[in-house]
Amino acid sequence: MTDLFANEFDGDRPLADRMRPATLSEFYGQRHLLADGKPLHRAITQGRAHSMVFWGPPGTGKTTLARMIAATTDSHFISLSAVMAGVKDVRAAVAEADQYRQMSNRSTVLFLDEVHRFNKSQQDAFLPFVENGTLTFIGATTENPSFELNNALLSRARVYVLKMLEVEDLNDVLERALKDRERGFGGRYSISVDSRNLIATAADGDARRALNLLELAADLAEGGEISDVIVKEVASGSRRRFDKQGEYFYDQISALHKSIRGTDPDAALYWLMRMLDGGCDPLYIARRLVRVASEDIGNADPRCLQMTLNAWDAQERLGSPEGELAIAHAVVYLACAPKSNAVYTASKAAMEDAQSRGSLEVPLHLRNAPTRLMKDLGYGEEYRYAHDEKDGHAAGERYFPDDMSPVKYYHPVPRGMEIRIREKLEEIERRNQKQNPTKDIRPLK
Repeated sequence: MTDLFANEFDGDRPLADRMRPATLSEFYGQRHLLADGKPLHRAITQGRAHSMVFWGPPGTGKTTLARMIAATTDSHFISLSAVMAGVKDVRAAVAEADQYRQMSNRSTVLFLDEVHRFNKSQQDAFLPFVENGTLTFIGATTENPSFELNNALLSRARVYVLKMLEVEDLNDVLERALKDRERGFGGRYSISVDSRNLIATAADGDARRALNLLELAADLAEGGEISDVIVKEVASGSRRRFDKQGEYFYDQISALHKSIRGTDPDAALYWLMRMLDGGCDPLYIARRLVRVASEDIGNADPRCLQMTLNAWDAQERLGSPEGELAIAHAVVYLACAPKSNAVYTASKAAMEDAQSRGSLEVPLHLRNAPTRLMKDLGYGEEYRYAHDEKDGHAAGERYFPDDMSPVKYYHPVPRGMEIRIREKLEEIERRNQKQNPTKDIRPLK
C-alpha cells in the first residue's frame, strides 16, 4: 500500500522533477565539464567534493549536479534558496550539519540556489564553516559571480560555467522522458520528429523548459498522439532567453552596440530582434541608440542623433509594432553610417582636465559685464566679437583659462562629415598660428 501511494504521489510531481538525472549516464550537455578527466567529472566519479559555484542559465543542471555530488560523496544534502532563506536559515543548516557529522561522521553539502540574491553579510555567514570543514558549499547562480559574489567566497570555491543545452541534447532529454517507464511517459505518447525538434528549439537551451513543454503538450493530447498542431500551439508561447537587468540582458545589448559600431547592419538587426523577441522594452533600446549615435558616430553623421530621437518618439507615440520598425530603421542607418568617436574621446579628456585642474578663473575678456562695476573691473574688455572679424573668426583670440595652455581635445576623423570639420579646423589653426606664432597648444594625450 505504501508503494502504491508513493507511485501516485510521484506521478503528481512535474515531469521535469521526475526526470532529474540521478547519474552521469542520464545527464546531457556540459561536456566541457563532464568529459573524462575533467575536474568536475573526477569530483563526481571519485567522490571528492570541494566547494564550488555553478554559473549558468536556468535548466542546465546546476541543482542536479549538486545532488549528484552529495550522493557520490555519501554526504548529507541540505538545499536552500537565497530567494527565501536568510542568515537564520544558514545557521540552522550549520547546526544540522554539525549534528549530522557528530552522529554519523559524514560531511554535509549545503546547496544554495540563487546565491547571488544573498548580500555580503549573508554570504559571509557560512564562510567559517566552509573553512573548518563543517560544510561543503555549492552555490548556483544565473548571474556573473565576479559582480555578485564576495571575493572571500570566490577564493574558497571553484567556479564552473555551465552552458545552455544544444538542441541535440534536448532531443535526447525529451526522448528519454517519452520512453522512461518509471519516471516518464513509458511509451504512452507518440510524437513526430519535427514536433520534438520544435519543442527542443523552443526550450532555448533549458532542459526544464523542454520537459515542461512536453508535459503540457501531453496534457492537451487526445489519446496517445501528441499532434503537430498541439506542439505548435504550446511552443508558440515560448520566448527566447532574456533576463532583464541580468547577464543575458547586458550581453545582448553589448552585442547590438558593437555590431553597430562594427558596421554590420545584419548582425545589429539580429541582436535587436533577439532582444525584442525576449521581451526587452523597446524604449530602453531607443535610449541606448541615442548613446550609440553620440559615442560611435558623432559628427561623422550628425543626422544619426536626430534619427534615434525620432525612433524613440515613434515608439512612444505608436507603440508596437510600428515603433519597433522605426527603431530597426535607426539601427540599420547607424550601422551603415561613418563612425567617429572623436567627440566622445574629446569630452572624456576635457572632463579629466576639468576635474583635475580645479576652478580656474574665466579670463576677464570672456566675462559678461552687465553692470557698471563689472565694466570698471575689466569684465569683457578687449573681447573680439567674432562676427565683426574676417570670415567670422577672431584669429589668434584665446578662450582657455589664463593659467592653462590650450589643449587639442577634438581630433575629427577622416570619415563622413568630420572630413569637412577637420579641414575647417585646420584652416582656423593656420590663421591662429599666423596671427600668434608663439601660441602653445598642448596636444591630447
